[in-house]
Amino acid sequence: MTYFTNKLSKRLDQLLEHDRQHLLCEGFKGIEKESLRIGQDGHIAKTAHPSALGSALTHPTITTDYSEALIELITPPFANIRDSLDYLQHIHQFVYDHLNGEMLLGASMPCGIDGDESIPIAEYGSSNIGRMKHVYRHGLWHRYGRTMQAIAGIHFNYSVPEPLWPVLHQQENSPLNIEQFRAEAYFGLIRNFQRVGWLILYLFGASPAICKNFFKSRPELMTQFEEFDAGTLYHPYATSLRMSDIGYKSKNQANLKIDYNSLTGYVDSLSKAIETPYPDYEKIGVIVDDQYKQLNCNILQIENEFYSTIRPKQIINSGEKPTLALKKRGVRYIEMRSLDLDLFNPIGIDEDKARFIEALLLTCLVKDSPQISDLDHQVNNANQLAVANLGRKPGLLLDRGEEKVLLTDWASEILEAMRPVCEILDNGDDNKPYTAALAKQQSLVENPNLTASARILASLSETRQPFSRYAINKSAEHAQYFRQASLDDKLTQEFTEMAASSLAKQKELESKEQIPFDEFLTHYFSQT
Repeated sequence: MTYFTNKLSKRLDQLLEHDRQHLLCEGFKGIEKESLRIGQDGHIAKTAHPSALGSALTHPTITTDYSEALIELITPPFANIRDSLDYLQHIHQFVYDHLNGEMLLGASMPCGIDGDESIPIAEYGSSNIGRMKHVYRHGLWHRYGRTMQAIAGIHFNYSVPEPLWPVLHQQENSPLNIEQFRAEAYFGLIRNFQRVGWLILYLFGASPAICKNFFKSRPELMTQFEEFDAGTLYHPYATSLRMSDIGYKSKNQANLKIDYNSLTGYVDSLSKAIETPYPDYEKIGVIVDDQYKQLNCNILQIENEFYSTIRPKQIINSGEKPTLALKKRGVRYIEMRSLDLDLFNPIGIDEDKARFIEALLLTCLVKDSPQISDLDHQVNNANQLAVANLGRKPGLLLDRGEEKVLLTDWASEILEAMRPVCEILDNGDDNKPYTAALAKQQSLVENPNLTASARILASLSETRQPFSRYAINKSAEHAQYFRQASLDDKLTQEFTEMAASSLAKQKELESKEQIPFDEFLTHYFSQT
């Protein structure tokens, strides 16, 4: 296996040689941000998704994730990351204008929950597609518990600039057609990110501590942690417990061997998991007492159940399986999923962070990316878990091929490998925003106390607050920030019309005659 070095890659060398490096600029960026709605008392909201925000089933930018209380805000893709962040700011403002005194929790790890039953599963109406989304979530409850599903994060969507593809295709004399070449290149990006994506957890992880109430439905897991105070558990050097074994890294999926070496291999291996029965899930049953408990009893109910730090994506048609969309139309963009909410920022992400992520993803694209073996996959996962739990530990060693290397040394090498891409993305801007973002992250490598995870633990010590109280107080500050501002009339009207339109779409969908639900599922899963 090869890893990033400071040398330019052949792909980037050729772009520079022909003065085409500018084609790396202006890839499209979109952001999906989850947040748990909480009341003024800090407890998870039991209220329905506010109708003034529209239909969670059909709204393009305001929906819900697992829980009725877990709101998800989605920006369209923009070439300029400032536009993406501005849109995210506007959505937040509109949402806060209709929250009726509730707040959005600014932390990734949930507070204010009291066991699984306190977390309401999201509702999507009476249509078959809405019912399928609800039943799928019931399946997640029976398989993993609801508490894990209440964790929030940010997904960063990125598509490589379209004008770049034919140039890369030509300069590399690829025998593949352009769609096959694009898919191969995207999977190369994904493999490289799997090798070095632990860096995102170190730099931006913001979940080093957890409320004890998080473990009410799984008390046996508490023994893995140290007690910070009467209400808080933690690891002293943790960065992102959200990305650890008690978060999204489900042991139920540990033995899945999803193939990231090609689009065909990815689709086939994921499809196999969706079609293969799993004994533990067979015990749950599918229909019990005339009620669906899960969509099926297979290893995965649907594609979305498989958690990965980064996914290939294609825009899907209504009712279309994601794997089928990829198979038919190839990879359209990638979704990076390992980013915690920034508790210090009202919208959960800032411009420096977003620019750094774009530059890292592009560096993953232009660097050589050998195929990944089963052993490589195990090493990548082990590195991620080590950084999630121990990322700020002095002298922490990670596995890199046949050697062990200091996290700080490897991180510095990755950042240096990103420098040429950052300089290209700066594209003549005197402020050099990408290079500045890179320098900011280098300071975090040199001084772990500057990371968000370290700052949160330091603040807990200074304020002598349990994590839940600290997170709720920060969330209240964010709420006050938005309540003191206002959305201009034009944007308010646009979001109001979007909400009304989404409600009308759901009503129209539900007014149509529905085939029996079991027939609907049979048709859905038989798509080829």
